[in-house]
Amino acid sequence: MLKQFSLIAFLTLAMATTSHAADAPKPDADGFISLFDGKTLDGWEGLPGLWSVKDGAIDGSEEKASSKQTDLILTDSKVHPEKYANFELHLKYRLRTNEGNSGIQFRSKIDDPKMLHVGGYQADIDSAGTYTGSIYDERGVAGGRNTMSNLGQKTVWDSSNKRQNSPLADSAADLKKIVHAHGEEWNDIVLTVKGNHYVYSINGHVTTDLTDESPKAVLAGGVLAFQMHQGFTMNIQLKDVKIKLLAADAK
Repeated sequence: MLKQFSLIAFLTLAMATTSHAADAPKPDADGFISLFDGKTLDGWEGLPGLWSVKDGAIDGSEEKASSKQTDLILTDSKVHPEKYANFELHLKYRLRTNEGNSGIQFRSKIDDPKMLHVGGYQADIDSAGTYTGSIYDERGVAGGRNTMSNLGQKTVWDSSNKRQNSPLADSAADLKKIVHAHGEEWNDIVLTVKGNHYVYSINGHVTTDLTDESPKAVLAGGVLAFQMHQGFTMNIQLKDVKIKLLAADAK
């Protein structure tokens, strides 16, 4: 009887495991995996009361008086950070308030578990359009280099940790015109991270291009997250979030 029970229990567990695996998102024809189902925050971790789903989008909202420096974290990147070393990420966003600051954290780490705060490389977003399109070093995790590549610039940090800038085809002034800094219109983001090369694009235009050869560079995988910046009454929405995991850069 014990052997029969054990066999039944094993088969039940195997069926449950298979069912769970079958429910996991599968890559589409272009190799992209959906990270947001448009209905729930399944697969994401954030502080209660700040993150929800509204109108088919991830909704991050806060009041200035009670605002927090925190992030909505992709759970799988927390459990398996090595998977998220090289990727192409697509999403749409809009900052609906005329104040606010956010961004996409990548190759990052959780540096304040209680606040679910993430530090590291950040594809920056702000409602004034001052920082949107640049790459920032949140909390100095990538060597304390602050804004690592500016809007409208191609930047190389060399092996001596020296910075070299050159202009992109589109100037910062021109790029600001193609980004909807705040309001109801959506912006399309493509963020490509491969080896030591990071390309941030908005609405079909490369806004910054960063090559990080510095000894302070973070080249391994890390956490992927969306930031909610302290000090604002703000509302940001994100949707159509999908990722293609890439092979390591061959050199």
